Amino acid sequence: MRILFLADNFPPETNAPAARTFDHTRVWARVGHAVTVVTCAPNFPTGRVHDGYRNALRSVETIDGVRVVRVWSYVAPNRGTVRRSLDYLSFSPGAVAAAVVERRPDVVVGTSPQFFTAVAANAAGALLRRPWVFELRDLWPASIRAVGAAGDGPAMRALEALERHLYRRAARIVCVTEPFRRVLAERGVDEGKIDVVPNGVDLEMFAGDSGDRSVVRRGLGIGDDEFLAAYVGTIGMAHRLETVLEAARLAAGSPVRFLIVGEGAERERIASAAAGLSNVILLRGQPRERVPALLAASDASLVLLRRSPLFKTVVPSKIFEAMAMRRPVVLGVEGESARIIQRTESGVAFEPESAPALLEAIERLRSDRSLAARLGENGRRAAEREFDRVASAHRMLESLAAAAE
Repeated sequence: MRILFLADNFPPETNAPAARTFDHTRVWARVGHAVTVVTCAPNFPTGRVHDGYRNALRSVETIDGVRVVRVWSYVAPNRGTVRRSLDYLSFSPGAVAAAVVERRPDVVVGTSPQFFTAVAANAAGALLRRPWVFELRDLWPASIRAVGAAGDGPAMRALEALERHLYRRAARIVCVTEPFRRVLAERGVDEGKIDVVPNGVDLEMFAGDSGDRSVVRRGLGIGDDEFLAAYVGTIGMAHRLETVLEAARLAAGSPVRFLIVGEGAERERIASAAAGLSNVILLRGQPRERVPALLAASDASLVLLRRSPLFKTVVPSKIFEAMAMRRPVVLGVEGESARIIQRTESGVAFEPESAPALLEAIERLRSDRSLAARLGENGRRAAEREFDRVASAHRMLESLAAAAE
């Protein structure tokens, strides 16, 4: 099968959409499918093009068997509304132009949360007279309303109308959670064309404890008797990492330390708010291959989102990375994520946006290391059983084949 995949994020970018797309497409290439990814110059989230790349009209490379076509886009940091919107919008025309000159595919795929990537996939599918598949990773534009980035108005209503049009036009929709499927069904989308392919983890990369644990801890200035709770991921409006800083203030004088690693729209504000907190360590975004060692150096993995009805449908992929690394999850997310943690017995949930509840969850694990170890082992078993990224790649491949037929 010949697969044309449109994605705004792709390695060497390290965010969750880039990781999922890369992990899936390279599996498809390894089993004999011809896979082309149309993307842009890597620049997320800083808005600076990565070393070794340039923002050219068109460039081509091959990464792990996947043909990667990069097109020009307006490059902007992942913050602010106007420039970021221009960034999103500018990718679509270049992606469509690149798609239609490629060898004709059997199926076109467009992945969110960059909504206009799906718009481009819809247009490319129509021009190429080929079915297209909408990989729905985020209920956008509802998610931008949930974080307060936009309110109701003509622009939002127009985006929601476009969203419904894309659902109708897609040959199949691959969403990442069961609640997403239910939301779409309630909106009148044909359930027969909706498949669920959950997020997962590369079990080879996130292989469990790392031998570098003690070395990394010493480099961070963490003592053997200290408990390190780590947040590794995007520092964005949806995550409300002020909760971590508030918990750090409450934990002053205790052996609990906090590590925040990442980039994003809120990073500078969080860094400013963390000034003077001696028990908080901030690191810039790290290469993806560095993440397992950082998780191995920690004693628990923090996963947080704002309190919002929309986020009850979301399952952050960092949950599965922590599971694979045998680290108990300290979860401040309601809904589907909490159900997974409870069912797999792989972590401790706390009330979102509550610093006292967060610290209480951490203290529970710190005071009972056998509990922390047991939850971590449960997580690894669950990751191997249910959340293997290779298995999810094959599940999504079945959806693409069904659309192509």
